[in-house]
Amino acid sequence: MLIKGFPAGSWATNAYVVATGPGEPAIIIDPGQDSIEGIQEIVRENRLKPAAVLLTHGHIDHIWSVAPISADFGIPALIHVDDRYRLADPAGSSFAAAREQLLAMTKGELELTEPQDIEIIEHNKSLTIAGVEWDFVHAPGHTEGSMVIKAERNGDPIAFTGDVLFAGSIGRTDLPGGSLAAMTHSLENVILPMPDQTWVYPGHGPITTIGSERATNPFLSTGKGL
Repeated sequence: MLIKGFPAGSWATNAYVVATGPGEPAIIIDPGQDSIEGIQEIVRENRLKPAAVLLTHGHIDHIWSVAPISADFGIPALIHVDDRYRLADPAGSSFAAAREQLLAMTKGELELTEPQDIEIIEHNKSLTIAGVEWDFVHAPGHTEGSMVIKAERNGDPIAFTGDVLFAGSIGRTDLPGGSLAAMTHSLENVILPMPDQTWVYPGHGPITTIGSERATNPFLSTGKGL
């Protein structure tokens, strides 16, 4: 499996492109601010054929470029039903920053707009996309509709955790739609049961493993949330 990722934009949000190999269909995960050129370069260099955009959650730093990416490749954007409303107003449903200030940061008229082709994920669901079986696991706490998106790479489990789990930390629960109780439940019932060998591709920061986080992440070892 080919997994290419890079941090993009003011929030250094990790955008990912995943395919079974060069020349194959691909999925794009969390196309944030300033991610378009990097995604297009990965697609071009590896001769990929994008099939869908997967969104771990609906915060602006993860969905900034979803509309132009969806339009450019003619592909749907998939998001959990509980975060669907965020796509209708990305600038107004994430942070306290002025909407006008955020819109002034865009480079194209489609950025920070709602994609035309949206598919809803209803809680826990499995779908085969681009030749890969994806498990969409509801993991609220950072937002109402946060998901952990799971698959396998060469026999090893992998998880795109968005802002649920980072190397050494977890996502904030103090933003609109966040919940400490929900995050604690997600950590206990979604994150901790995953095998130690699971590779974690977070929304920010470096790649890690569940085993490493189980041993060193204070929010997993104590069960506490932010």
